[in-house]
Amino acid sequence: MSCALAALLGILVHVSVTNQTVGQARELALTRLADSTRTYEAGGTPLPGAAIDPAGLPEPLRALAASGRRGTMVADHRGQPTMWAAGPAQGGRALAVRVDYAQQARTIDALDQAIVWSSALAIGATLLVGAFAVTRVTRRLHTTARVARRISAGDLDARVNDPRTKDPARPQDEVAVVAAALDSMAGSLQGKLLSEQRFTADVAHELRTPLTGLHAAAELLPPGRPTELVRDRVQALRTLTEDLLEISRLDAGRERLDLTTEALGTVAGRVARAAGDGARVEVVRDAYVETDRRRLERVLGNLVANAHRHARPPVVLTVDGPVVTVRDHGDGYPGYLVAHGPQRFRTEGGATGHGLGLTIALGQSEVLGARLEFANAPDGGAVARLTLPQSPPQSPPQSPPRSPPDRRCPDGGT
Repeated sequence: MSCALAALLGILVHVSVTNQTVGQARELALTRLADSTRTYEAGGTPLPGAAIDPAGLPEPLRALAASGRRGTMVADHRGQPTMWAAGPAQGGRALAVRVDYAQQARTIDALDQAIVWSSALAIGATLLVGAFAVTRVTRRLHTTARVARRISAGDLDARVNDPRTKDPARPQDEVAVVAAALDSMAGSLQGKLLSEQRFTADVAHELRTPLTGLHAAAELLPPGRPTELVRDRVQALRTLTEDLLEISRLDAGRERLDLTTEALGTVAGRVARAAGDGARVEVVRDAYVETDRRRLERVLGNLVANAHRHARPPVVLTVDGPVVTVRDHGDGYPGYLVAHGPQRFRTEGGATGHGLGLTIALGQSEVLGARLEFANAPDGGAVARLTLPQSPPQSPPQSPPRSPPDRRCPDGGT
């Protein structure tokens, strides 16, 4: 807009000055033509600067005068800008007057150059100031967007901390308002999540003591079907409580890794044997990864247990490099789970359980630095894909040499 305004003002000034300059030269030429015409018609000779059919008179102006009319025209005469005025004379000839127009032309050229330079300077200054102002605003907007992405990724400690929001006396522009609203939202969300985490941890912790006593009491009951039902429900409550405690630890970020080098095929085989129920392992390409074996077995165990509980066999664990896939042949995962991941205490389709197993698997995979994805196979069945960060060694680790067994006898002899 500033550039367009500068150009428009330059054009208007040029047109106005040019019209004024040409008008003054035209009036002067017409005045001299009128004086020369009166003198010529009175029988005298034309005044100085006037002539009958002078050389260099533009042909359009000569034809106009021959037709009995007057006119003016700017044209070059001997390399100089000249204002011509011509009118009719006796015998169909033209009486013409010329006025030097060089000074006026130079004035207009100088004015045009001044307009161009001043417009360029104004446009350049405007662009610099605008770029500086816009860059400051966009930098603040980029900072706000970056903080919003960090919050959406789970970093609830991220804040914009826009300087304008810290000083109420300063004018608050739109970016500051958005930044303040984002910080307020993040603080409120963080407070609610922390309150939920504390509540979950406190409930699970308080339930452990009475459940321990209840489990001990259930073990003292006489054998029978009612006793089996009581023990089963007590065990389910203990499992739920331990899951809640584990989720609270994951939410609090207090988990620490115990890294060892493990062969994925071996770990998958152990998980399949522990799960039973016909789970099998297919090793396409084995890989050695540096990971926490207990947490990895927890993740795979929860995935296999979920497949056994909610789907149909066979359940297949496939190891292909650092990727472990758990595939069942049921109805697949619900749409919300594929789109947004598992959510605690949410199940669909009449499924049993509390939705904690997959939540724990996802949390433990994040602790391991792995990526856990949920999808449905085109021909039916749920597919959970765990991608682990691969690290050397690529060959089985060497076991330390064993010392020969001690053959000492009980009395100290050999």
